[in-house]
Amino acid sequence: MAGHSKWANIRHKKAAVDAKRSNVWTRLIKEITVSARLGGGDAGLNPRLRLAIDKAADVNMPKDNVNRAIQRGIGFIESSNYEEVRYEGYGIGGVAIIIDTITDNRTRTVAEVRHALSKHGGNLGTDGSVSFLFNHVGQFLFLPGISEDELMEAVLEANADDVTTNINGGIEIICPPNNFIQVRNALKSRDFRAVLSGITMKPQTKIKVIGDDVVKLQKLLSVLENLDDVQEIYTNADIADQ
Repeated sequence: MAGHSKWANIRHKKAAVDAKRSNVWTRLIKEITVSARLGGGDAGLNPRLRLAIDKAADVNMPKDNVNRAIQRGIGFIESSNYEEVRYEGYGIGGVAIIIDTITDNRTRTVAEVRHALSKHGGNLGTDGSVSFLFNHVGQFLFLPGISEDELMEAVLEANADDVTTNINGGIEIICPPNNFIQVRNALKSRDFRAVLSGITMKPQTKIKVIGDDVVKLQKLLSVLENLDDVQEIYTNADIADQ
């Protein structure tokens, strides 16, 4: 994939994050609650919870909100019966889409996801229909200007899988999901700041989207992102610069 396209995709991703800023606290509260329920309320022993708490700190969520979400997760405070549900489908031009949700009503959520896809040129697939096209990884992206050798040295002992430089000098670090915090801490100790990082579903190959299809696909992704139960969306679209 051309370098300019990768950074175009980053801009689109960041724009999507900004667009849902108003309800990011609600989504993080769900994530913290589910993480605590599944792995316990001790962030030191629960990497998923640690990551969710760190995300909450990044968006200035009050600690009281975080603590209440943890208490709900471990059963000290009554909570909705949230569950994680993944939906898989297709968008314009056969682009693969994974939609991760946390919901207390599967019937409502699947209806909303199906409606959004069908209304905007996509369709809902079956379980496993597109997930095989992605790898579950930790990912760190750096803008051009940072030494690959220095980054590699920083994460050498943190069990990163790969450090690569793309065509325009930007660098990507890939690691196993369970090593994400270890790699992040190694980078932080050397004062390296990624422009984008997280545990993600990374597509094995990309499908180029151009022209009017770019607008249509972005509309679909925007509608999905604005659904209350949607937590994360992953796609193998390579969105061309406009």
